[in-house]
Amino acid sequence: MIDDTTRVLLVLSQETLDRARILAGRTTAALKLPVSLQIVLRALLAVGLRPESRAAFAACVESEARAVHRRRRSGGRTRPRSVQETPDGDEPSR
Repeated sequence: MIDDTTRVLLVLSQETLDRARILAGRTTAALKLPVSLQIVLRALLAVGLRPESRAAFAACVESEARAVHRRRRSGGRTRPRSVQETPDGDEPSR
């Protein structure tokens, strides 16, 4: 999964957005894992829309979906360091 936190604003036509949603739904059914619109758009940006890259696109979507699934199963997000407990079990004062 991509760990970079860069944000991008995309302006897409409604048709393109609908096609990406359909693709997310089909991929969710095929992989039996939740595939979000964000995962699909990230893979499209990484791999591109060329017909010869369909296998690479599918692999990218699958790896992203599995990475999200692993993160969610392992407890998801961690608390920020300022809120995490100290080694003696007490929360640090702020």
